Amino acid sequence: MSATTAPQRHGARQNRGAVQRWRRRLPGVIMAAPAVAVFLAMFVIPMILAGVLSFTDWTGYSLNFDFVGWDNYARAFRNPRSISAAVFTGVIALVGTLFCNLVGLAIAALISGPGRSNTILRTIFFYPYVISSLIIGFIWSAMLAPTGAVNGMLASFGLPAMPFLTDPTFAKASVIFTIVWSHFGFNMILFLAGIKSVPAEYYEAATVDGASRWQQFRSITVPLIAPVFTVNIVLTLVGLLKAYDVVLSLTDGGPAGSTQTIVYQILKDSFANSALGFGAAQSIVLLIVTAVIGLGVTLVRRRAEQKAVD
Repeated sequence: MSATTAPQRHGARQNRGAVQRWRRRLPGVIMAAPAVAVFLAMFVIPMILAGVLSFTDWTGYSLNFDFVGWDNYARAFRNPRSISAAVFTGVIALVGTLFCNLVGLAIAALISGPGRSNTILRTIFFYPYVISSLIIGFIWSAMLAPTGAVNGMLASFGLPAMPFLTDPTFAKASVIFTIVWSHFGFNMILFLAGIKSVPAEYYEAATVDGASRWQQFRSITVPLIAPVFTVNIVLTLVGLLKAYDVVLSLTDGGPAGSTQTIVYQILKDSFANSALGFGAAQSIVLLIVTAVIGLGVTLVRRRAEQKAVD
């Protein structure tokens, strides 16, 4: 029998090492496989299909369609309804993000102390966030209707009824108010967690130095919870760019289409108007815009966090 050469022994050791490494990784691969499969089935594959369909005139009701190139994308930027919906979506995202974070931070600072009353208040303020947005829209639709509870209360004081859902300007304000009311509890909880993580020694030292509560909040709390600001801003902004359910149940896009958001418009074009190709093109544009905005805001906030630490 011929002796085994050194290269052969080295190759055999490499093969055994590769097999051992694979065996060590196999349990992790098996555990991750279901999550990867769900991710592929629910996100990657639909996104690829949407990208393909965006170049077609598919109606969604037949297998016959033609490729139209970039026509759907050009139409998305020319369509007045899409432009109006995109503008209102931007207003919701900017104004909603601002007020959700301001209100959430203010309430978190006020009820961050110990005590049963603060615990109860945290539950009350957070509760709207766990309710379905559709249900919240229906509730506020009933309350803000011409004969609803709010106008009934105004009438009891001798005041005229307000067109909360029938005037375009009031309807837009009502949508933004309802979204902020239903979302700020999430921001409040994150800010509250950030405030709770600040060491008490910092406040004690500031108190000894004679700093007021406002000075402590501005100079200690805000800089130390800068990462919470980043998370809250990015999550709220990206989430509100996809606002749909509150609009559907509160105003159904009215009056006269003034409160339609871009997602509302996409679904309307895709199904009510039987233009899935056009809807897919708008979806791809929204995906790109959302990704760019989310990444841009994250980078800006990272710089702000670094400055706050320095």
